[in-house]
Amino acid sequence: MLKKTLKINGVSKTIITNSDTTLADVLRKQLLLTGTKVGCGKGECGACNVIMDGKVVKSCIVRMKRVPNEAEIVTIEGIGSSENLHPLQLGWMVHGGAQCGFCTPGFIVSAKVLLDENVNPTREEVRDWFQKTRNICRCTGYKPLVDAVMTAAKLMRGEITKEDIWYKLPEGASILGTDFVRPSACAKVTGTWEFGADLGVTLPKDTLHIKLVQATVSHANIISIDTSEAEEMPGVYKVLTYKDVKGTNRINGLAFPSNVGDGLDRPILCDEKVFQFGDAIAMVLADNPAHAEAACEKVKVELEELPAYMSAPAAMAEDAIEIHPGTPNIYFTTKMAKGEDTKAVFEECEYVVEDDFYVGRQPHLPIEPDVGFAFFGEDGKLNIHSKSVALHFHALMIADGIGLPVEDVAIVQNPTGGTFGYKFSPTIEALLGVAVMATNKPVYLEFSMYQQITYTGKRSPFFIHVKMGADKDGKIKALETDWSVDHGPYSEFGDLLTMRGSQFIGAGYDIDNIRGEGRTVCTNHAWGSAFRGYGSPQSLFSSEVLIDELAEKMGVDPLELRYKNVYREGSTTPSGCKPDIICFPEMIEKMTPIYNEAKERVKNKNLKGGDKKYGAGVSLLIYGSGLDGADSSEAWVELTPSGVKVANSWEDHGQGADMGTLAIAHETLKPLGIKPEDIKLIMNDMNITPNSGPAGGSRSNVLTGNATKVACENLLKAMKKEDGTYRTYEEMVAENIDLKHDGKWTAACTACDTDTGQGNPFPCYMYGLLLSEVEVDIETGKVNVEKLTIISDVGTIINKLVVDGQIYGGLAQGIGLALSEDFEDLKRHTTLTKCGIPNIKDVTDDIELIYMETERPYGPYGASGAGEMPLSAPHAAIINAIYDACGVRITKLPALPEKIKAGLNK
Repeated sequence: MLKKTLKINGVSKTIITNSDTTLADVLRKQLLLTGTKVGCGKGECGACNVIMDGKVVKSCIVRMKRVPNEAEIVTIEGIGSSENLHPLQLGWMVHGGAQCGFCTPGFIVSAKVLLDENVNPTREEVRDWFQKTRNICRCTGYKPLVDAVMTAAKLMRGEITKEDIWYKLPEGASILGTDFVRPSACAKVTGTWEFGADLGVTLPKDTLHIKLVQATVSHANIISIDTSEAEEMPGVYKVLTYKDVKGTNRINGLAFPSNVGDGLDRPILCDEKVFQFGDAIAMVLADNPAHAEAACEKVKVELEELPAYMSAPAAMAEDAIEIHPGTPNIYFTTKMAKGEDTKAVFEECEYVVEDDFYVGRQPHLPIEPDVGFAFFGEDGKLNIHSKSVALHFHALMIADGIGLPVEDVAIVQNPTGGTFGYKFSPTIEALLGVAVMATNKPVYLEFSMYQQITYTGKRSPFFIHVKMGADKDGKIKALETDWSVDHGPYSEFGDLLTMRGSQFIGAGYDIDNIRGEGRTVCTNHAWGSAFRGYGSPQSLFSSEVLIDELAEKMGVDPLELRYKNVYREGSTTPSGCKPDIICFPEMIEKMTPIYNEAKERVKNKNLKGGDKKYGAGVSLLIYGSGLDGADSSEAWVELTPSGVKVANSWEDHGQGADMGTLAIAHETLKPLGIKPEDIKLIMNDMNITPNSGPAGGSRSNVLTGNATKVACENLLKAMKKEDGTYRTYEEMVAENIDLKHDGKWTAACTACDTDTGQGNPFPCYMYGLLLSEVEVDIETGKVNVEKLTIISDVGTIINKLVVDGQIYGGLAQGIGLALSEDFEDLKRHTTLTKCGIPNIKDVTDDIELIYMETERPYGPYGASGAGEMPLSAPHAAIINAIYDACGVRITKLPALPEKIKAGLNK
């Protein structure tokens, strides 16, 4: 043990701790200064940054023995408070810099040191600084964070005031489409937004800490599990295996009727087999994490290793054994049949191109690892707090497995540090439930970043073959598709994902004749979970690169070829339904002069010669808002003496559910003259909030937005008097009129048929057109994305800051998908850096956002979704630009430097 006196945020503190304890643990667990976050635990992400003696340090790797006595430590709590915000905190708020907010304290702390040293930095100096301090953000695309620092510097120099930058709502005005700051922003920039691990340090002393015994092979039969030695270890309360699970020990994957499996293929704790690396085999429950971790090493698991099928082609081979005995490795098939048989049509086509494509196992890489806790409430209900973005889905999926009726399970979403879709699937919820039921004590489970990366689901790779044919005038007449989805060992939502191939390969173009087939394949690599874009990044990559190949074969410009073929009045989507709006022709017309300037710019750069080549490329971006078919959502609203309560289960990954709920409720309740601050949001607690469905597929803004609008409209109807004025709260009570009103909205859609792919799956779509400009170093193969210009149409913009943030963030993840991100190698891809997460200097600061706002017939106030579209196909525009620059066509992602260099060498 050691004793040190430190000055923490200006206050002298005596610290007694172990010499190897990290500064982060002292701050968070001993001093309860939880504004400092711990993400990677390896000094890679910067979430834990604090200031020590005027320097930025990574508190997650600084041991207390290395902290000087009398050191001055400044954390986010010492930089500003809600009553006295620092200019940096103001800057972050007004630029939408805090999306999920998990990385925010580390960035602000780091930026403070920069501005203390240089109060007049350039944008590039800010970017260089964050690169040096290794601050990583997965949400924002970095540009709003640089904007925030530049604004803060102006405030500090006295060039502007808070009043100049803060959005002021005129009396009675709408907040739709404005820069109104999201309700959670202040808590996020001051470090008081309590994430799961922050709540974890406040749990009762008898809380049991869970650590997992996990598989270190990808496929094996389990011979035996011996927990006897582990149970005798210090601090251990209990060691749980599948024998301790009171239910079926299976997650319900909610399989389609046409799925040949039953969807009950994922064990909570492995019983007969291990199906993937990282599978949970046992849980150690102890009085603290260190004791639990030590005991995990003493659990003896005897395995018979089996062949591991690490890709769809391997699992489809004739000699492959069934990974789930009794269920074929190909367990779901869907077909595509639109228009005439394509064989005859292709014979009449003047131009035909075909190619193979692969979009791989992109890791989600949130900066906050998975975390949660659970307990029995006073009413006997099992309460599970987690990062779930599908509360009611998850209760349904785990109830039978853990052995409780679904009505006795209540899932609550903690403030969440990003998921980008992986939490559409349950991860630790069932484990927490099993542990509570086996002990009747509160339990807590927090993943390391290694566990987050190796255990949780990944984007499912698509192996795609596409053939496209056009007549002599360039009109695309026929499309043939074949795709295999590597969904890992667990089937949940694999069938739904595979349907996306039929919906989005070739989407955006009026193609009368399509034939194709897709299949879901069980493998032993990482289980497939939802990831932003959900099937469209894989699907659109193939058709958006192939149309460039077609343009080259025809000798025409790729943007002109797109213009000739995009949706117009009378067009139908690949699913056979009318597009909700027509916007692509106008988008291309707006982009054409910008595109021509870019082509001229890269041409002039190339004329200078040297070892750098430059190119420009385009892609259409498109996605639907919804889950397929008659999707529904619910909300409720209640009049109170001081205003209105609005409640829904619009789960928030950081995308802005609080802002969406507030803006739509405020707009609907405007006849009451209500102010935004009079609307109280109640969100994401199954004990209180209704079934709004999951936050996935960009459905929430449309589905839950509409449900919230309907609930507010129902309240207005109840309050309205015959003379057109509205009753007060007191009048409602006096007349015994209900104060609380429900709202429900269902999309008038039909799911796609698995034999033809035809249907009307989504109430609204999102559209974009992206222009990418790149630099290719022909000596190394390294690609630098220099500029992105996007024209977006997501309907009415509900909040400008939120939508801007979604576009920036999606494009940044598209750069990662195109160039660096991967989770193929289980031994190598185990850290944020090795998985290829983009740092700030990997993402261009030159991003231009242009909007069209075509009102959607079925969206609330004409709005569609926003979050998925910007990641649907930016990688295709980048790949097309690389080809334009240097003649290397990458069809299998990521486009690593060595792949491009190999192509150049050919």
